[in-house]
Amino acid sequence: MDAPGFISGRSNGSARVHFNKVLRFAFAAVCALCVGARAFAETPAVGTKAPDFILSTPVGKTIQLSRMQRGHDLVLVVLRGFPGYQCPYCERQVHDFIEHASEFAARGARVLLVYPGPPADLDQNAREFLIKQTELPANVVLVIDPDYKVTNLYGLRWDAAQETAYPSTFILDKKRAISFEKISRSHGDRLSAQDALNHLSAK
Repeated sequence: MDAPGFISGRSNGSARVHFNKVLRFAFAAVCALCVGARAFAETPAVGTKAPDFILSTPVGKTIQLSRMQRGHDLVLVVLRGFPGYQCPYCERQVHDFIEHASEFAARGARVLLVYPGPPADLDQNAREFLIKQTELPANVVLVIDPDYKVTNLYGLRWDAAQETAYPSTFILDKKRAISFEKISRSHGDRLSAQDALNHLSAK
């Protein structure tokens, strides 16, 4: 074999080795991303422990799920929040839970409402949302989710134009295990306060 042919063959071999390494790396990266995406988007199932989180109220008070829930049943309601406007279905659902707050309190249950949306002015949007409601009872708290931290943690991100989260409700027992959940894929398919109370009674 002459020198040019030897050099050419050696170069082709090196190129193939390099290409194979790049291909293996790309495949591993894609697999890792797929596994990460599945883990990231997984909604906690009934019977599992609800992931803990810390968010703030529209006026900046820090609320931790596990501390609010401790020793109590808790109804966790993930709203659509602010998808560019105040969702009328969210307004009706929150009003419904406020109207039944004394019944939840009589059973030692608390209600935590999560209001997601784009970070800009979400606290102000949430305050405007609450103006349309009567004052929140002591056992009902609303927190904002400006970076979709909890929305993503619970696998509920509705990633489309003018969408935020799939409206969902979870009922947690005193040990933070999920005893019931309802994940809605439409705006108006919501769990009512009475249905939540019925599920609390059935536990």
